Amino acid sequence: MPTARERVRAEITAEITEAARRQLAEVGAAALSLRAVAREVGMASSAVYRYFPSRDDLLTRLIIDGYDAVGAAAEAADDPTAAPEQRWSAVCAAVRDWARANPHEYALLYGSPVPGYAAPRDTVPAASRVGVVLGRILGDAARAGLLTGDGGREPGLLGDAAVEILGQDGPGIDDAVRVRALVAYCALFGTVGFELFGQLVGSVEDADRFFARATAELAQLVGIGPAGVRTG
Repeated sequence: MPTARERVRAEITAEITEAARRQLAEVGAAALSLRAVAREVGMASSAVYRYFPSRDDLLTRLIIDGYDAVGAAAEAADDPTAAPEQRWSAVCAAVRDWARANPHEYALLYGSPVPGYAAPRDTVPAASRVGVVLGRILGDAARAGLLTGDGGREPGLLGDAAVEILGQDGPGIDDAVRVRALVAYCALFGTVGFELFGQLVGSVEDADRFFARATAELAQLVGIGPAGVRTG
């Protein structure tokens, strides 16, 4: 059980990060300032530095929290008893819903890099959560015989993370599947970003229908769409 001091620290940390989220919405990540956050929560700057020694530490906390939030939304949307293409569409829709509800946090995670900031390795586990859910769907489909690769290997093309997220080599999972999955993963966030940042205005009349069609096309690309099983 947390001590009283630990509870107080957690409460103040949450207050600081919530103020930082409001600053994010008002001025953007590049202009985020610990001094401005300190003023908003009524603390001296020196006191805030005891919780977050630098702006980058605060940004890292916001990034991890954001990745955890969208990852949790994806995990909650996945129903392992449903058909693979239904699971895929539900998870993609959950990512879109989260992005529309949290546009400034989405921009921090998937938008333009913040000048002078380099995300540390600490952000990787949280950043992988959506990919892990999608990878689990593909793995389950492969084990059920609904996804087939060609057994091919493409040395030097994909990094270790692609193997870690999609699992080790097994029936139906190979580099051909991983490449298609990574393309689909990139397309998911690109489609959400285009909608969120107004880049589909004039090109798409019904955003809901377009997104549903896009995710169905991506499911077919990776090999779990209703059009049938793809092979490598």
